[in-house]
Amino acid sequence: MTPYRNGEISHWMRASRSAGGPAGQDRRRTMALPGEEQDLVIVGGGLTGLWAAYHAAVERPGARISVLEAEEVGYGASGRNGGWLSPLIPGNRAVYARAASRRGEDGAAAVASFQREMDGAVDDTLRVLEQEGIQADQRRGGHLRVATTPAALKRLEATHAADLAGGYRPEDLELLGAEAVKRRIAIGPALGGLLTRTTARVDPAKLVHGLAAAAEARGVRIHEGTRATHVAPGAVTTTRGTVTAATVLTCLEAYSGQVTSDARGLGRRDIIPVNSSMVVTGQLPAEVWERIGWQGGECLGDAAHTFVYAQRTADDRIAIGGRGTPYAFNSGTPGQGSVDARTVRALSERLHLFFPDVRFTVEHAWRGAIGVTRDWCAGITFDPATRIGVARGFAGHGVTATHLAARTLLDRAAGRDTALTRLPWNDHDSGRWEPEPLRWIGVHGMYRLFGVADRWEEIRHSRNTSLLARFGSRLAGLSE
Repeated sequence: MTPYRNGEISHWMRASRSAGGPAGQDRRRTMALPGEEQDLVIVGGGLTGLWAAYHAAVERPGARISVLEAEEVGYGASGRNGGWLSPLIPGNRAVYARAASRRGEDGAAAVASFQREMDGAVDDTLRVLEQEGIQADQRRGGHLRVATTPAALKRLEATHAADLAGGYRPEDLELLGAEAVKRRIAIGPALGGLLTRTTARVDPAKLVHGLAAAAEARGVRIHEGTRATHVAPGAVTTTRGTVTAATVLTCLEAYSGQVTSDARGLGRRDIIPVNSSMVVTGQLPAEVWERIGWQGGECLGDAAHTFVYAQRTADDRIAIGGRGTPYAFNSGTPGQGSVDARTVRALSERLHLFFPDVRFTVEHAWRGAIGVTRDWCAGITFDPATRIGVARGFAGHGVTATHLAARTLLDRAAGRDTALTRLPWNDHDSGRWEPEPLRWIGVHGMYRLFGVADRWEEIRHSRNTSLLARFGSRLAGLSE
């Protein structure tokens, strides 16, 4: 295989630096920590933290707001993801419904409300980008999930029915036959697909850097190179000193276990980092795009158990991701994001499966970590006594959910009773992961089962989902 860049956070972040880099990065690293108490301190300079800072500054002009980031804004999943601004709920709808029912609420209604808010968060994100002049290559082309086996097609039909029952509007969903899929994107083995019209494509680094600049323009102070080590009521201890604040929001996601805290839900067994890897091709010439199509800017995924996610970038590359090596022992994080050769080969092979008559060259590979709770459901907490809030566990569906989580945290901190504070992810108890080595065995075992199930379905052209995959889903708590 031709040599390619490996790591360097991500293609998105490297390209942003090559284009001039985020303004003010040196200043952010040398800026003195505030000596006076802040109204709000946010730990984590990813999308959740930046959205919280931005909305807080819009709501309270002149408020003293600081963001503390260990590396640089977008260093974690926010700058490494696939760029899907999607309405997918970050978790299992059945789990949320059962939790709402235990509280005496209508579980189905609670999930439908959650879905409406996720739809609205996509709209609101695009509105803010337009309002602030943030050019993140945003394009609303929808999300096309493709089936390449009869069993996968059957799962898409079930997903369509479940989405409608879960609060999606009928006009936002469409089941497509094989030819309708290929008219959009010429995927060789496609048997059919499901189109969700509300999803948009973005460039993650441009989104993060644009949002950081918009927050700073409203008076937010962002401190990069400032690693938080402990969160306590009214104070955050960092490697550069202590910052005091009336309210602290912890938005660390996969890196939550690296900070000790008096808040519940941030330990190494409360949330773990699960790896997801990506590759991006070189730019493809016009004649190749004439064969592939993909003119609508759709976000592309498949209905395999070890699914992939992809987009056609604004500069005519294909960026595609999947799980690869899913978990490092004892919740290790990916650092600069180098990827093993086997994972790069697997993602390249998926591209060749989709487009067998196109020759691709991998230009850059990288890896990031998503935060995953034991039941794969996100949760929002805020303790009025300590005034510490936590958002966690987006499980790979965070580009939109971070926006909604930030607004929910601010409503909770202000003591407001709103539609957001009544959503079922508020104070959701996900349980705890097993101690090592059981969780390493469990996560790797689940993905191994999914991989075997995919190969079984492909070889046999199965009409029904493999029993191995069903067992793996139940084992992980992913079944609805």
